[in-house]
Amino acid sequence: MNAVEIEQAISALAERSFDAEEFPFAFLQAFGNKETTLKRLRKGESNRSDLGGVLQTNNIHIAVAAPGEVTKILAALKASPATARAKAKFVLTTDGETFEAEDLASGETVACAYADFPDHFGFFLPLAGITTVSQVRESSFDIRATSRMNRLYVELLKDNPEWGTVERRPDMNHFMARLIFCFFAEDTDIFSKSLLFTSTVEQMSAKDSSNTHEVIGTLFRAMNTKTADWASANIPRWADMFPYVNGGLFSNGLDVPRFSRIARSYLLHIGGLDWKKINPDIFGSMIQAVAEDEERGALGMHYTSVPNILKVLNPLFLDDLRSRLEEAGDNPRMLLNLRKRMSRIRIFDPACGSGNFLVIAYKEMRAIEAEINRRRGEPDRRSEIPLTNFRGIELRDFPAEIARLALIIAEYQCDVLYRGQKEALAEFLPLDAQNWITCGNALQLDWSTICPPTGDEVKFSANDLFHDPLDQAQIDFDNEGGETYICGNPPYLGGKGQTSKQKAELANVFGTSEKVGELDYVSGWLLKGAEYATDNPAEVAFVATNSVNQGAQVHQLWPRIFSLGIEISFAHRDFKWSNNATNNAAVICSIIGLRRRGRKQKTLFENGLARNVECIGPYLVPNNEIVISQALSPISELKPIITGNSPYDGGNLVLTEEERSELLCKYPEAHNLIKRFYGSRDYLNGEQRYCLWIDKANIDLANHIPEIRGKIESVRQFRLIGGEVARGLVSRPHQFRYTHQARSHLIIAPRHTSERRLYIPFGLLPRDCIVGDSAQAIYDAELWHLAILLSLLHMSWVRTVAGRLKTDLRYSSALCYNTFPLPKLTEKNKSDLTRCAEDIVLTREAHFPATIVELYDLKTMPTDLREAHERNDEVLERIYIGRRFRNDTERLEKLFEMYTKMTTAPGAVIRKAGASA
Repeated sequence: MNAVEIEQAISALAERSFDAEEFPFAFLQAFGNKETTLKRLRKGESNRSDLGGVLQTNNIHIAVAAPGEVTKILAALKASPATARAKAKFVLTTDGETFEAEDLASGETVACAYADFPDHFGFFLPLAGITTVSQVRESSFDIRATSRMNRLYVELLKDNPEWGTVERRPDMNHFMARLIFCFFAEDTDIFSKSLLFTSTVEQMSAKDSSNTHEVIGTLFRAMNTKTADWASANIPRWADMFPYVNGGLFSNGLDVPRFSRIARSYLLHIGGLDWKKINPDIFGSMIQAVAEDEERGALGMHYTSVPNILKVLNPLFLDDLRSRLEEAGDNPRMLLNLRKRMSRIRIFDPACGSGNFLVIAYKEMRAIEAEINRRRGEPDRRSEIPLTNFRGIELRDFPAEIARLALIIAEYQCDVLYRGQKEALAEFLPLDAQNWITCGNALQLDWSTICPPTGDEVKFSANDLFHDPLDQAQIDFDNEGGETYICGNPPYLGGKGQTSKQKAELANVFGTSEKVGELDYVSGWLLKGAEYATDNPAEVAFVATNSVNQGAQVHQLWPRIFSLGIEISFAHRDFKWSNNATNNAAVICSIIGLRRRGRKQKTLFENGLARNVECIGPYLVPNNEIVISQALSPISELKPIITGNSPYDGGNLVLTEEERSELLCKYPEAHNLIKRFYGSRDYLNGEQRYCLWIDKANIDLANHIPEIRGKIESVRQFRLIGGEVARGLVSRPHQFRYTHQARSHLIIAPRHTSERRLYIPFGLLPRDCIVGDSAQAIYDAELWHLAILLSLLHMSWVRTVAGRLKTDLRYSSALCYNTFPLPKLTEKNKSDLTRCAEDIVLTREAHFPATIVELYDLKTMPTDLREAHERNDEVLERIYIGRRFRNDTERLEKLFEMYTKMTTAPGAVIRKAGASA
């Protein structure tokens, strides 16, 4: 369940009559507990309470109190030995009148009337596994408002199905945006009376809802009519308290959907919320999910938390503004210059969604400006930071509308905060009709026309806030000159998730007919941002998937960006990106800043620490900008690695353990025709498969066994109707395409491995094993090779340069193995490493029958196996630098330094691979 669904369930529970016996189970159900879980608690099978309540291990201890004894029972729950044994996170009690709870880890408490406990639902979200609680608690109002807006939206579409069509959906979205403004305006004194909109609808519309749409339509019409024109417009007296809003918010298309009784009730409930608490940066994304849930998920748009947004905005430009403020102190001239500079700064988000980045940038800049005004003794001064300096592009109309509305609300809230309610109200209405958010496809539009480096004359000013022709000439900037900062969180789509249209858009951005299937969709924004910064005084920072800094994407994207004279100015290395949007995202991201090359400081952020570096490379490694080229052969003295043997057999040459047993039972002489077969999964999971391995010497024997002869014929038929490669193998249907086999032993390299493993679990196999094409193999290599591959050093290299399959590492011979820099090894080095490899293999065998997957799970890796690996790391790292590396960053710096020397040294011959590995 997501936060909105939980809020709905909790609100429904609070509205029902209190049932003391049922409450604990209903409360847990509201947070996503399944009926089977609740059934076990009811029966007492999993209920650990010693106070007659309900105690769910690792979760919560709930007890219903007698009237007036809530505080007493809460103390008893905290003191309960059962609470401690079960490691409960929360204790909760209520008597149906009063409600109290405590977070046992933080000591935070909730105490309120029972009917009000839904206001605190964010407090309990860890019960549903939602861990970004501090953000959700702060946005509890936004979630409640979104929940109610969602109910109203669904109900209105039920009674007005035509409003859900492609043609009418924009009208529905406009209507919802207008409602949001009215709810906000009536709670913030923008309207002359508190709850003016809600109370007028309640009083003037019939309880059977038959004329609700007419009443709302009249109010909208009043807000779109100047006071002097009310008589001619026939505005009724009961609507004459509403101000002229203008700004295009209520112009054109003032139709209102018809309301059922339920819809009318929902509208009145929404109006009853305290809209002063709205957070425009959060609410915009949430209300966007109401209208465009499916489309939004498909486009990869995500709600971005304020701390994550600031990871982009702070190093991009806010930190610099704050440092200039600190330098200025109380110097009036320096403060004035800084204020003037800020008034000319443009913020441009070419994937703005509902405006999160723009709103946060605006609010942070207003806070700095307010401090400047305070120091200059001008606290009431009107802001010189115009909303039209905050530009955006958004593909869909509704989020674009919400982005404008969110900025309008943010401006008003900042005016109230820094200048006072009176001044804010005096300048808020009428709204400005200028249109500074463009609805269109950012990869198809010219960014310099949306956010030009210098102002243009205003050639288009909308009568309707929602009117967005793609060819419009944009609004003039209020202040000429200045800096431009481009930022945002573009769509995350990987190559395989893109439509043919999106691939074509990327190809157009890159100006190439070559395939761009490997490239993530976000790479289009990175390249367009770099091109903008090449031509204009601008800096860029985007949230991106970390895959644009890994694997084949690096040499498709970054040489192109660097060739423009652009450098990486700052970066946040890999971190998990999760959020509270309806379609919860959990992807590994990075943040990348771009600007023209120069001598300014570069900063690399990792694990909460910032490090100043000379340069940042495309792998987000410090002090080295080299791009790793795919190589056909190892650059060091490692033996070649080969892709496993491809059957091309239609499944006929590979046998299950049962098929092998049946065949040998009937034909014992077939023993010499069968070998153990390993793909990556077989090796990692301990699964047993076999294959028919037939050469010229035993082909006659194979043909004398009917079952094998039949399989060979099936392979022949399969290849006859296959592709060009398959047809080329028809003459030898008894064999795999490749027939690589070891003389003494082989090292198996899984093609994919979990990112959660500390080491990639390469393995040692005997000579008579056959490796399939889902893995790779090194045949007859000395055992020290295995020690190299099983090291943290090699793992660090692979994590950095390898591609990904979802979050799994994709081990590539051309990128990971052949490019790995290895120093010249002495015979003693090789001897020491051989002993380390033997130690690791023997330690694994001591844990038989545990599988490789079980042995290398990060949480359950046996201590002796971990120690064997650490001894191996100690030996290898001392070969490199005479001591252990302090961390991965130091490992990578050394490896990149060695790679550069090995590939650029005089006489170095590197056989480069093509685009795929």
